[in-house]
Amino acid sequence: KQHKDYINAGLFNYPVLMAADILLYDARMVPVGYDQKQHVELARTIAERFNRTYGDTFHVPEVKLKDVGAKILGLDDPTKKMSKSAKSEKSYISVMDSADVVHKKIMSAVTDDKGAIAYSDDQPGIKNLIDIYSLASDQTPEKITQDYADKGYGDLKKDTAAALVGYLSPLQKKIGEYLTDETELIRILDAGAMRAREIASAKMAIVRQKVGVSLH
Repeated sequence: KQHKDYINAGLFNYPVLMAADILLYDARMVPVGYDQKQHVELARTIAERFNRTYGDTFHVPEVKLKDVGAKILGLDDPTKKMSKSAKSEKSYISVMDSADVVHKKIMSAVTDDKGAIAYSDDQPGIKNLIDIYSLASDQTPEKITQDYADKGYGDLKKDTAAALVGYLSPLQKKIGEYLTDETELIRILDAGAMRAREIASAKMAIVRQKVGVSLH
């Protein structure tokens, strides 16, 4: 939708690369957002077809979708999904956004003029805030809706921002620790890359043997 006049090979290759990332490592369960579900379904199709043709080789992965928050919408336009590639930074929350920035973005989130807090598709902006609050506070949307039945949009936004700041704080602290020790960070990345190569190489050896392809 964003690049109708310029559709490159990446549009077609990316889903296959995602499927490879899933199948190479024998993933059983893949947690994704709602808009990524189709990529896991493609991985399932590839695995099932390969297994039928060459014998049991790949685990057929299952999709793991959260009941709440499988699709978070843009703060400035609750009819579109939240995306870091959005034109406006007000559309999304970054993991490293400061408490002040998070507060400003949530307080400026687009809602509606109904004046009543309800968890309804008729109020996508409010529903989106409730979803974010639910994820950050481990409360159900139903409880949040009930708690704010007699409160205003400003109250919901303020408390959503506070919950989100509290949720992000330990993540930001951990990221900061990694970034201040570049040597340790590189060591962890190298170790992870080596382990990933070992697993992928072993799986690819099996795949090549089954399809009759040799590198020598």
